[in-house]
Amino acid sequence: MSDDMNSKRQVWFITGSSRGLGRALATAALEAGDLVVATARRPETLAEPFGAYGDRVFPVALDVTDPEAARAAVDAAVRRFGRIDVLVNNAGYANVSPIESSDDADFRAQFETNFWGVYNVTKAALPTLRRQGSGTVVQFSSIGGRVGGSPGIASYQAAKFAVDGFSRVLAAETAPFGVRVMVVEPSGFATDWAGASMTVRDIPEAYDATVGEMNRRVRQNTAGAAGDPRRAAEIIVRTVHRADIPGHLPLGVNAVTMALDHSRDQTAKAMAWEKVGRSADFGEPYPVDLP
Repeated sequence: MSDDMNSKRQVWFITGSSRGLGRALATAALEAGDLVVATARRPETLAEPFGAYGDRVFPVALDVTDPEAARAAVDAAVRRFGRIDVLVNNAGYANVSPIESSDDADFRAQFETNFWGVYNVTKAALPTLRRQGSGTVVQFSSIGGRVGGSPGIASYQAAKFAVDGFSRVLAAETAPFGVRVMVVEPSGFATDWAGASMTVRDIPEAYDATVGEMNRRVRQNTAGAAGDPRRAAEIIVRTVHRADIPGHLPLGVNAVTMALDHSRDQTAKAMAWEKVGRSADFGEPYPVDLP
């Protein structure tokens, strides 16, 4: 079925709509003729980017770490537009520090937004999606949430791995209700994720070759990120409008390359250790040689 399979306006509920990919996605949905519930901690920041769209945009205050606020925002969205067709969990941020010297409160605070915020908003919306018998949940992860291993952002990547596991279970539980789930896995995009949104803590000398080097090479790269937020947003809108969607959508050259390389490496290692793994069960040949 084509991109325009559904002629009715879709109602999007997007967290973190005031900037970055959230702002680009809200704009792309509006340009496609849809309706948007745009949420932000400070809804006054939504006037400038979306004021021209009139009553097709409904700005709502939302701190995703507050479960009651998530329920109130969903209820307000349903009162305004009658339904939610696309739920987008986009709000998130990362601060930089090695695990050893991380501030515990900061590590937990990042996880509160990056994982528990996704949990809170998704759970708040599920009764509506289930009653409708339809809906698409779009979870913003990161290619790091698939391959991992980026020095300095352990809390962020741990949360993204958790979002992926959560979303796989969510997809299995809600498929009978007609709800679809797609995890978006971007690589670097030209947003302020590594700018104003990111705090870089003191990096001990012992971690300069790992956390420090990653920070200089990637997060402070003056050339900027390769990803175009506008293109990414348009791709997501077109994909959501389809009858079939991927469970995971890597976005960006680096994301696609890293996803493919990671899958090939995982397959090769699983095959190399296959006999060893099987030998742990009763009835299987044992012992077997290690590879």
